Amino acid sequence: MQTTVLMAGAVFGFLGIVFGAFGAHALKKILSEEKVTSFEVGVRYQMYSAITLLVIGFGLDFDLRIARLAFFGIFYGTIVFSGSIYLLSFKEYWKAEGLKFLGPITPLGGLLLLFGWACIFLSII
Repeated sequence: MQTTVLMAGAVFGFLGIVFGAFGAHALKKILSEEKVTSFEVGVRYQMYSAITLLVIGFGLDFDLRIARLAFFGIFYGTIVFSGSIYLLSFKEYWKAEGLKFLGPITPLGGLLLLFGWACIFLSII
């Protein structure tokens, strides 16, 4: 499990750098300033999660169920939170009104992230 957590952190970090560079250079030419700012929020939280996964990958005992739940909360929360923000940032550019459903989904990703952080706290105590 430790290897999975560390690999997830490394992939999130790698993709966070790629998406951040993409947002800083390519997106400013095609998206509004508001959408670029939203995209950057997704990148920022993805990078927070990458660093968190690396820290807990080295620091938590994954024999404990609560530590595994911490990983799942952070991992899936990041995918839902940042992923929905990325897609919503392109909604107007793609003229994809069908993506509106993602608006209410983003906070669910935030709740999963909070769940993951609560599990980190509980695994420490």
